[in-house]
Amino acid sequence: MKKAVLLALVIIGFAGCTKDDIFIEPTQQVKPELQIQNSVGIKLETVFVTSEVAMNVKSEVAQSATIKIFDIANRVVSKEVVNVKAGDNVLKVYTSALPSSAYRIGLFDASGKQLGITDFNKL
Repeated sequence: MKKAVLLALVIIGFAGCTKDDIFIEPTQQVKPELQIQNSVGIKLETVFVTSEVAMNVKSEVAQSATIKIFDIANRVVSKEVVNVKAGDNVLKVYTSALPSSAYRIGLFDASGKQLGITDFNKL
């Protein structure tokens, strides 16, 4: 009896629907400028930054990772621990507190192993 009622509700629910009536939620995709071909790494949306920039952190496994920003003298000027999932993780990096200069941003796993590094210029 329950199966018959459920089947009737499904049939009634879809009767009169066209393909345009069904909305499928799109999956969130990474912008082309943030896509990483390797299985691990980081990539900034642009190398010229003013106050913030999008960054893709790609990881093979879910883990706790550290993002460090280094100045031109290779001193750590910013450090943040983030939890990343396996695959792409798009994050915002806020740079408004940094003076205009060249910087390097790196991704490190919990044991301190460098997983990726890239440069950017703060305008």
